Amino acid sequence: MDIDKLRKRINQLDDQLLRIFNERAALAVQIGELKKELNLAIYDPKREKLIFERMHKNNPGPLDNAAIVRLFERVIDESRSLERTHARGNK
Repeated sequence: MDIDKLRKRINQLDDQLLRIFNERAALAVQIGELKKELNLAIYDPKREKLIFERMHKNNPGPLDNAAIVRLFERVIDESRSLERTHARGNK
């Protein structure tokens, strides 16, 4: 493959990631609304630990587990931020 074909494939994957990130964020908003109704905390360290453990177990590489955790920390942080915003009624 040449560089243009590789970049085209990266662009396709980026488009998929964008869709997936937004789908995940929409689910986080729904979870935030349920947490508000149930009077549960937004931050759930046990849940995050389970996510990271599952990612470690399923990570085929070439990204190492530390890189995967950093990526998911960012995604989870943004999800938590959305949950907080919606829980406060700032949609």
